[in-house]
Amino acid sequence: MLAVSFLPELADPAHALVVLSGAADGFAGPAAAVDAATGGALTRAAKAARFEGEAASVVELLAPAGLACGRVLLVGTGPADKLDALTAERIGGAITARLLTSGETQVNVDVAGVLSADLAAHLAHGAALRAWQFLPYRTTMKPRQKPSLADLAIIGAADAAATYARLEAIAGGVARTRTLVSEPPNVLYPESFVDKSLDLAGLGIELIVLDDAEMRRLGMGALLGVAQGSVRPARMLAMRWNGTGRDDVKPVVFVGKGVTFDTGGISLKPPAGMEDMKWDMGGAGAVTGAMHALAARKAKAHVIGVVGLVENMPDGNAQRPGDVVTTMNGQTVEVINTDAEGRLVLCDAIWWAQETFNPEIVVDLATLTGAIIVSLGHEHAGLFCNDDGLAGQLSAAGAAVGEKLWRMPIGDAYDKLIDSDIADMKNVGPRDGGSITAAQFIGRFIKPGVKWAHLDVAGTVWAAKPGAVHDKGATGYGVRLLDRFVADNFEG
Repeated sequence: MLAVSFLPELADPAHALVVLSGAADGFAGPAAAVDAATGGALTRAAKAARFEGEAASVVELLAPAGLACGRVLLVGTGPADKLDALTAERIGGAITARLLTSGETQVNVDVAGVLSADLAAHLAHGAALRAWQFLPYRTTMKPRQKPSLADLAIIGAADAAATYARLEAIAGGVARTRTLVSEPPNVLYPESFVDKSLDLAGLGIELIVLDDAEMRRLGMGALLGVAQGSVRPARMLAMRWNGTGRDDVKPVVFVGKGVTFDTGGISLKPPAGMEDMKWDMGGAGAVTGAMHALAARKAKAHVIGVVGLVENMPDGNAQRPGDVVTTMNGQTVEVINTDAEGRLVLCDAIWWAQETFNPEIVVDLATLTGAIIVSLGHEHAGLFCNDDGLAGQLSAAGAAVGEKLWRMPIGDAYDKLIDSDIADMKNVGPRDGGSITAAQFIGRFIKPGVKWAHLDVAGTVWAAKPGAVHDKGATGYGVRLLDRFVADNFEG
């Protein structure tokens, strides 16, 4: 992870230097000082690049005369009245994206008189998030391809360190999620997912692990039905963080779908693109990363994360279309399509979580349907919720951190579409409204009085191209959303 420091003044002028401006010319503060030292070269470079000060735009000045550094970046802030935490993070991400493989090992970002301490901390946060890359299996990279940037120093906002410490803990959770989502399926499977999570105990998280024998004893026929085609046994992992100092506070429960690889089972997916299904555990990854973030920053809240972990394979013992399975709460499900497996995992995981922890609020995250991508693309995750207040809290948290949600409808008219002729329900409805009927299925396993939200994150956990604060690949979506949801609503 990018090392970040906060200094009162420039300590080593030989490193790359970043200055900020929301204007095309007439620079102020550090940008004006650089322009003066270089005999107006910064103004000329900005004019040549048609720089207008827009947020996260970058002008690069190489080997500037009059300065000790090898390069200067002029980075736009946009209008001062629109410069918020998310914009600051975009600016930090733009700096990292430009310099990550540039050969520079450190960058000094002079924010004196330009950014408040809070905004400076968020700039550093965006830079750190954007610096993350997944490279353990890249053994033949050329030196010019490898990341060189290791250190970022914020100049002129030394009092931002305390704010950044909290953000750094969250970034650690995001990095954990991105790593889990990026691992290949021969490396990450239910048992190894648990193994890679055991170190959470070092942050003070209590861990509970159920093996397939225990889940069979509990009657989790839906989850185990998905897993029965794989040689990899299923696992359930629960993570408890109680930072309240009290035993009488009901927990908030997050539940994640953890299908570590999804072939579709007997209802086999098309071969093209099937390799992407290693990230079908993105919901479980987000829940695990969120628990890391909450514990690392010592959140004053009682939160439990539960992830159901399976591999969906087309073995001779695999679940068949037409099978009927019995869930933990006794309801029966006719399996119409074995590729609608995530809801079968979630229903048993959610019921067990309610039985075990007696929560008032349950939020599940799942890469559940391609239909949500058809509906919302990759800009929003789908939000399905039985409580307007909870929906508002989650939407506000997502907007605050740039992980956007769009509320979708649920109701009786959709619910009856999953009624079965031979069982209590079937695991898919008609083609129309596929993401909605998937949510309705999960909703049948929510106890009366429990506030519940389902986040369909199929379009947001993986990106085909880089974003403002992530490279292409795993985005870590959900970690910052859940952390902010807890911070805003469950910490005094």
